[in-house]
Amino acid sequence: MKNIVYNKLIRDNIPQIIKKSGKECDIEILTDNEYIKELDKKLEEEYIEYKESKNIEELADIVEVIYAIIESRKITLKEFEKIRNEKNSKRGKFKQKLYLKKVTTNT
Repeated sequence: MKNIVYNKLIRDNIPQIIKKSGKECDIEILTDNEYIKELDKKLEEEYIEYKESKNIEELADIVEVIYAIIESRKITLKEFEKIRNEKNSKRGKFKQKLYLKKVTTNT
């Protein structure tokens, strides 16, 4: 019998998928603090996967993790969108493809 250790946050249906494939898995339910820490790790993991593959499915995973982070921090999507839109109004978006090379000051 072979064990593969993952020690990472997974999507809700993964245990059923594993069992359906004839395998067994050991899971635990995280505390709220553990969950937030693992979401941060998951965001980084998904970003690295996207960066390496450029696969749009990895972007979907990133968005799903972001939604989970928002929810875990007790912020509604409506509140989040308000924050995002306010920042866009003040600082702009990324549509003009601007690349800051340097800033010169007189001091």
